[in-house]
Amino acid sequence: GWPIGNSRVKLTNIKDCLARGFIKEGESPLEVAAQQLIKDNINVIHTIGGDDTNTQAAVLSKYILDEHGGKVVVVGMPKTIDNDVFPIVQTFGADTAAEQGSHFFTNVVSESSANPRMLIIHEVMGRDSGYLTAATSRKYHDSLKKATFVSGLTTTAKSRDIHAVWIPEIKIDIAAEGARLKKIMDDNGCVNVFLSEGAGVNDIIAELEANGEEVPRDAFGHVSLAKINPGVYFSKRLATLVGAEKTLVQKSGYFARSAASNTFDRKLIKDCAEEGVKSAIAGVSGCMGQDEDKEGTPIRAIEFERIKGGKHFDTSVDWFKTLLKEIGQN
Repeated sequence: GWPIGNSRVKLTNIKDCLARGFIKEGESPLEVAAQQLIKDNINVIHTIGGDDTNTQAAVLSKYILDEHGGKVVVVGMPKTIDNDVFPIVQTFGADTAAEQGSHFFTNVVSESSANPRMLIIHEVMGRDSGYLTAATSRKYHDSLKKATFVSGLTTTAKSRDIHAVWIPEIKIDIAAEGARLKKIMDDNGCVNVFLSEGAGVNDIIAELEANGEEVPRDAFGHVSLAKINPGVYFSKRLATLVGAEKTLVQKSGYFARSAASNTFDRKLIKDCAEEGVKSAIAGVSGCMGQDEDKEGTPIRAIEFERIKGGKHFDTSVDWFKTLLKEIGQN
C-alpha cells in the first residue's frame, strides 16, 4: 500500500469483481477499467507492485492496445520484496527488506538465551522464491563476523548464528535436518532456522488435501500462506526432532517490507523512474527494470508479455553456497 491507496483486484477474475461491486452482471472488468481511463483522459498509468500487479498491467495494456488502439500507455514499476519477477534482475525493496530482516533477527535471537533448548523459527516472506530468505540470512550471518563475544559466557557467535536456511528451491529432508540440528541443540542449547514462507508448501497442501481439508486461496488463486502457516507446521515437527523445550516462531515480513528504502533501493527506484518517464513520453508500454535477458542488463521498458512471477532464486550463486557451507548445511 501507499498514501493514495492500493488495489488487490484481478481484472480477469469476473466473479471476484462482481462480488466486490466493481462491475455489474454482464460487464467486462477490463472494458470497465479501460473506459474509465479513457473517460478521465488518462494517457499514462503507472502500476507499482509485484508479479500480480505487473501481469495484470500486461493484460490491461494488451486489451487497451487490441480494443482501443493503445490509447493509454502502461508503465509498470516492479515493487516486491520477493525479487521473483521474470526477467528483472532486482525488484524494488528486496535489498531493504533483507537488511531489515537481519536487524529484526538481531533482536529476536536474544530470546535464545531466555530458555533452555530454545528453537527459533524466523519466517521470512517469499512465496515462490527463496531470494529474500537467502539474502536476509547472508546479511545477518555476515553481521556476526563483525561482532565481539566475551569468552566463558553461554551467548556465543555459534549460538546466535543461523543453523539452517530453508527455502522453496531446496527440498527439506526434515528427518535428516532434525538429526543434524539436534547435535547443534545439544552443543549450544538453541537452534535458529531461517524459513521462507513458501518452503515446503506443497507438502503442507498435500497433507491438508489428504485429510479432506480445504486449501484456502486468495483472489489471485494463491494459497493463503497466513492460514496454512508454514512456520507453525515446521516448528511442531522440528521441535520434536531436536528435543526443544520451547519454540518461538517470529515473522519479519511486515516489519521488513514497511521500512523506508535504503540507499541501494533509492538509487534503483530513481534510475527506473527516470527511464519510466522517458518511456511514457515516448508512448512505450512496459515494466521498468534491469532486463536480465539483454546484454549488460540495461534498465528499460520490458515488454509486458515477458513479465511473469514465480522466478526462483538461483541457489548456485557463490555467496549462497558459501553461506550454507559456513553454517554447516549441506
